[in-house]
Amino acid sequence: MLSARTATASPAASLWKRGGGEVGSGNGCTSCMEVRRRAASVTVRAAPPKRVEAVAMESAAETAQSEKEVAAAGGVVEDEYGEDKPMEEELPVTPWAFSVASGYTLLRDPHHNKGLAFTEKERDAHYLRGLLPPAVVSQELQVKKIMHDLRQYNVPLQRYVAMMDLQERNERLFYKLLIDNVEELLPVVYTPTVGEACQKYGSIFRRPQGLYVSLRDKGKVLDVLRNWPERNIQVIVVTDGERILGLGDLGCQGMGIPVGKLSLYTALGGVRPSACLPITIDVGTNNEKLLNDEFYIGIRQRRATGEEYHELMEEFMDAVKNKYGEKVLIQFEDFANHNAFDLLAKYSKSHLVFNDDIQGTASVVLAGLLSSLKVVGGTLAEHTYLFLGAGEAGTGIAELIALEISKQTNAPIEECRKKIWLVDSKGLIVNSRKNSLQPFKKPWAHDHEPLTTLLDAVESIKPTVLIGTSGVGRTFTKDVVQAMASFNERPIIFSLSNPTSHSECTAEEAYNWTQGRAVFASGSPFDPVEYNGKIHVPGQSNNAYIFPGFGLGVVISGATRVHEDMLLAASETLAEQATQENFDKGSIFPPFTDIRKISAKIAASVAAKAYELGLATRLPRPRDLEKYAESCMYTPIYRSYR
Repeated sequence: MLSARTATASPAASLWKRGGGEVGSGNGCTSCMEVRRRAASVTVRAAPPKRVEAVAMESAAETAQSEKEVAAAGGVVEDEYGEDKPMEEELPVTPWAFSVASGYTLLRDPHHNKGLAFTEKERDAHYLRGLLPPAVVSQELQVKKIMHDLRQYNVPLQRYVAMMDLQERNERLFYKLLIDNVEELLPVVYTPTVGEACQKYGSIFRRPQGLYVSLRDKGKVLDVLRNWPERNIQVIVVTDGERILGLGDLGCQGMGIPVGKLSLYTALGGVRPSACLPITIDVGTNNEKLLNDEFYIGIRQRRATGEEYHELMEEFMDAVKNKYGEKVLIQFEDFANHNAFDLLAKYSKSHLVFNDDIQGTASVVLAGLLSSLKVVGGTLAEHTYLFLGAGEAGTGIAELIALEISKQTNAPIEECRKKIWLVDSKGLIVNSRKNSLQPFKKPWAHDHEPLTTLLDAVESIKPTVLIGTSGVGRTFTKDVVQAMASFNERPIIFSLSNPTSHSECTAEEAYNWTQGRAVFASGSPFDPVEYNGKIHVPGQSNNAYIFPGFGLGVVISGATRVHEDMLLAASETLAEQATQENFDKGSIFPPFTDIRKISAKIAASVAAKAYELGLATRLPRPRDLEKYAESCMYTPIYRSYR
């Protein structure tokens, strides 16, 4: 194969020049690209010894000259377009890559492509003339057109696929679209639609959007990380696919979750797309349906456990730290309970790690509770809390509530936990069950007679706050909700399980069964509900309120560890953003239309706490952290090209 150096010294050197530009100059680079691109589509018969072999392709008008030049370099042209049956002597072709995109390549580079928004000057400068229709349009018009197209789809998954295709085609337009229409598109790129997308990921798979680390990569995980083209990674979202939302084990197809989360890190939190890395750890799946699905994209074996699993995870964590340093935020996402708590406990002391299911969910729910107090009155310590569900989300929320109560009252954390009760699949968690409980449930075992049903627990404990994290739909029955309303003027009911079909109750049920008195929030979005002539707008306790701003705060401060006080700071800041106007509509959360400003405020409070705790490394500390956060946020407006 002809290298650039050989070509410059050969009779074919003219191929490496264009308009007087030499190799290495602006024009020469483009010409080099053209020759190499054309070279990739030509098959060359092996030449006799001592003859130089080359591949090249010219445009249709230059075919004859191209054949002479290739023949002169020692090759015999057999198939100009590479469409004929391969020959036995076919040579391998180097997949050249270039740092300066131009022409046809530029239109297929999602990081730089602008579609019809390329100006006349840019079309001339970058060899786009004729490759695009003559019209030049604004980014705003492109957004309007795509929103019009998306609204034609009746099936949410079709919108999801269209959005992912746009992200692969035009990155800045994708984020501009998402930011400008966040309330309409958030349910498309994330919950609830992302759940269905993960279930059908093998069927809708187009191009890889992240890294896949599998059991087959054991011993070479660092090499896998080196294959990712970006070097300055600041946030990683990783899953092993064992507990995707409330849908269970989806194996390798859980990649939709890291991809969706990182899209929100950029759109809502302003973290640069190039600094985000989605990763799926594929250790197999126990989902028989997927193992028998011909379109499944993962390893077809039962899920690895025990030492084999933890050895791969340890190699992965070490490789990330080796490759990207200790200031890269690693967000664990949708790991099953038995691994989630162990991984967080193990690596929180040596890595910058964050579990969104445990800590992110807890932070946004605590913010919702703090906001609810402005409606119902009282302090956190004066309320009684009952959870349905004692997994990652339930125990994580409970612990953060206890920490905030302890902070407000200076009471020991053990004493604060006594205000919080949990119900799991076997009933109320009480001391008599302690020996059979998993370690993460034991702090919530209190003195009480055993109770087996949620209704019994509600009637006995008489909570003021009922929170659902069970992942089981319609478990807040009419009897349960009406019992809450019988001894609470304004019962606080959070139905948090995702997706919508797994929600413990709907917004309509909560308002109807409490005569419109419930302070309601859900994990997935519900439409406004009219009751007795009043419109209630249910709040969505969405982690997207917290983790994008939290991640931005960690990045701008250069934090090396996540501390629980940083989570409390994020919760308190979010709660402060809810206004009386929101409360009058029935919502305890601010609208998502303000999410970029909210994220900047959360980032500032998280960064401030990191500096206060001595965990920040970015020095000196900026005088105005909120303005600094805003200045660091990625904006998707098109850039002009020279």
